[in-house]
Amino acid sequence: MNASTTLKTLAACAMLTGVAAASAHVTLPPGGATVGSDYNAAFRVGHACEGSKATTGLAVRLPKGFVLSDAQARKGWKLDVQKGGTGGDGEVRWTAEKPENALPGSERAEFVLRGKMPAAPGTLWFKVLQTCDVGVADWAEVPASGNSTKGLKSPAAKLEVVAQGVATVDVRDGWVRQSVPGQSGTGAFMKLTAPTGTKLVGISTPAAGIAEVHEMKMEGDTMKMRELSGGLDLPAGQTVELKPGGYHVMMMDLKGPLAKGASVPMTLKFEDAKGVKTALDVALPVGAPEGADAAGPAHQHKH
Repeated sequence: MNASTTLKTLAACAMLTGVAAASAHVTLPPGGATVGSDYNAAFRVGHACEGSKATTGLAVRLPKGFVLSDAQARKGWKLDVQKGGTGGDGEVRWTAEKPENALPGSERAEFVLRGKMPAAPGTLWFKVLQTCDVGVADWAEVPASGNSTKGLKSPAAKLEVVAQGVATVDVRDGWVRQSVPGQSGTGAFMKLTAPTGTKLVGISTPAAGIAEVHEMKMEGDTMKMRELSGGLDLPAGQTVELKPGGYHVMMMDLKGPLAKGASVPMTLKFEDAKGVKTALDVALPVGAPEGADAAGPAHQHKH
């Protein structure tokens, strides 16, 4: 598999992350992790087990390849750590010491552990057993093939481990506004989440001669548009939305009309505070998805 194919495969995985998060209730933050890096795995508990009122325990089974460094203690909870071998395969377990220390079903919380990523790219599955005042929920389902959790009732928490140079930014809900023959420009939109913080500094696509990040905002009673020449900041863990009427990707000098249902390949280029450059290939569908706010200017520009 060449580097371009690898990037596209990882990008496809990133686009599916939103599907997984919609059905899973013990999840890891959006975005992946780089091979060989240290990673803070924050398992978020969204609710108690079905028919119960509180979570009383959480046991994370560590996948092979993930080497545990430490786990974060919680006040009022007992912490048990089994590191396993040098290749991972241990377990971290938190147990509420008293009923009043349990996590109420109406509250969300994160259970955090830290470890080192394996040396090869791939998908890590963290199986999590959630114990409640009534019953348990075993988030342990793994797809028989591929890495999409769509259709799984109790999916394990998924983490994409990516190669050096591949951005760990999570991309979801992306789309491109369709165009008609003779139209020179259009917009692309998406939600970006960077686990460690970075900046979107460039975009390229074979569908257009120029692709830039633009900002639209009101200045007095006039809507102004300008290029973000310094890039778009993506604060750590915060989702930044590119949408009609706000930040967006402006595609100019279109090579041809973009019909609804087509797919537009695009390379997103990032640079972090240390100057490390990464990139991610995505394929965005043409046409606003159901429920998306497609309002906004038609993105016709003259240069």
